Amino acid sequence: MAVDLAALSVQQLSSVKKQLDNELEHLTNSFTELRAAQAKFRECLTSVSEDIASKTAGKTTRDETTSKAILVPLTSSLYVPGALADTDTVIVDVGTGFYVEKSTKNATDFYKRKIEELAISLKDLESIVQGKSNNLRVVEDVLRQKVISHGVSNAAVAT
Repeated sequence: MAVDLAALSVQQLSSVKKQLDNELEHLTNSFTELRAAQAKFRECLTSVSEDIASKTAGKTTRDETTSKAILVPLTSSLYVPGALADTDTVIVDVGTGFYVEKSTKNATDFYKRKIEELAISLKDLESIVQGKSNNLRVVEDVLRQKVISHGVSNAAVAT
């Protein structure tokens, strides 16, 4: 649905501008959150990949065959030392508080898929943000022209 912006009043244009500002802010926040999620999945992938690389390189000693030292996150900024008893499987957070035990290969595949899905979503969201930004610029330009033209016509009436 196309709207002739020139036919709208200054108040209507201001309302449209405010709505676009709010939508753009929401989309930008969503973009930032998706980027953070993608970074989290990359960190998980790195952790699992390093574990696989250390096993394939033969770097395990006799003590490491039964457990591997790790840091366990209690909160986003608090970690405690722990030991990974089974290095062939890992617990994967699949979202909404559900955890699934997966082999390291399946966990790696899972994280790679999630990273790719988020990359596609980020690309789509980026194009939407650019479109909204362009719409906002157009509305701001029309609003500016209307305010200037009202100022000129009011000045002509006053003289």
